[in-house]
Amino acid sequence: MDGMTDLASSLFEEQRRLSRHEPPPHLKTRLNRLSRIRDLAIDNADLIAKAIAADFGVRSRTETMLLEIAPLLSSIRHTRRNLPRWMKPQARHVDLTFQPGKAYVRHEPLGVVGIISPWNYPLLLSLGPLVDAIAAGNRALLKPSELTPQFSELLEKLVSQRFDAGEVAVVTGGVETAEAFCRLPFDHLFFTGSTSIGRKVMQVAAANLTPVTLELGGKSPAVICDDYPAEKAARSIAFGKFVNAGQTCIAPDYILAPAAKARAIADAVIDQARRGYPTITNNDDYSAVISQRHYDRLARAIAMARDAGATVLTHEDDGARQARKIGPTVVLGAPAESLLLNEEIFGPVLPIVPYDNLDSALGFIKARERPLALYCFSNSRDVRRKILDRAISGGVTLNGTLLHIAQDSLPFGGVGHSGIGAYHGFEGFRRLSHARGVFEVGFVNMFERIGPPWGQRAAQIGKFLLRR
Repeated sequence: MDGMTDLASSLFEEQRRLSRHEPPPHLKTRLNRLSRIRDLAIDNADLIAKAIAADFGVRSRTETMLLEIAPLLSSIRHTRRNLPRWMKPQARHVDLTFQPGKAYVRHEPLGVVGIISPWNYPLLLSLGPLVDAIAAGNRALLKPSELTPQFSELLEKLVSQRFDAGEVAVVTGGVETAEAFCRLPFDHLFFTGSTSIGRKVMQVAAANLTPVTLELGGKSPAVICDDYPAEKAARSIAFGKFVNAGQTCIAPDYILAPAAKARAIADAVIDQARRGYPTITNNDDYSAVISQRHYDRLARAIAMARDAGATVLTHEDDGARQARKIGPTVVLGAPAESLLLNEEIFGPVLPIVPYDNLDSALGFIKARERPLALYCFSNSRDVRRKILDRAISGGVTLNGTLLHIAQDSLPFGGVGHSGIGAYHGFEGFRRLSHARGVFEVGFVNMFERIGPPWGQRAAQIGKFLLRR
């Protein structure tokens, strides 16, 4: 094993030892740890934004503040405000048969939680799950992405300054370190990333019977209904698609548009992109693609669609390629077998699929794996209800994009190929806790009174219970 792998193993063993020998942390301790995460983000916001921008090549400071730091702080506020209530034992019903007893549930720490975070929102997707892990009383070991080395190094430094290694620690390193990290017998393993890697993480974790939360992705559709203004929908979709250059797990992956409006919607989306990003190459508010490999994949997908006869609308300028940027792009008529319609795009490329009626649009969604997000644009309650009932997804924003993830009171997670388990707020606290059922016998225990040896009274009580 290399040095980082040895370090991960030793850090895990120390956290595991402490979790087994120390009592669950009190509310005061958990609130203190949450405050330290908050202070880490506030005190180092500029350093964090600069490190992420350096890893991307270009990453908007404003996007880092609004889409990473602000949601993290909101999550901490929500958790701190509600944690005293969440931690209280929950009384449960006791059947007449077992009266006068008490039944309740204690939400207790699992122990040590491993968190593997991706590169696209490296701060939020590292420390967001950590907030839930800390709230639930756990210790945590973090493994940030190797594609954001400057941020990962900074995170390791900042965490080590504020936390004892037995509370929270960060392990940096490449693919081999990540693989060894997954093999550690965590009490819960939290992974955010691609579906293909998620399968491998789950397979490795199964060897230790480690439960997993997988936040994956998929092809999240935006359904524009005939009653909704095309310009208004285009504004919301352009916002959700082109922030962070489309490198967002819940970004709209494709549009389902009424056939008669498809071209108008395409033009409207590009127009909104031009308004939001007047230039591309020298615009520090428009992110670069994270790596040359990801850039080449996106460029190849666009070229293949164009060569197959698709109409490609692009807002780009000279020099974008050298800056490793792909301007906002909309594709009409992409072949059914193309990468754009079969793989998660994860970039600023947006295919539009025309539909003749809503049933055919729903059929298109249902023929594919369940997505992480779904966006429906309609002013009709009946239409929205029909789409919600017949197209399953991890989460939904109606008449907008991305905003369901920002609601601290809502669970966030996938379903099927887009993920396993949900977190955020109480759902995150509960996901990373053990719900321990406790029954307290009252001043008399009737079952002990009736036997054994079983007699006539036991038989009569048995008949009574069977007839209830």
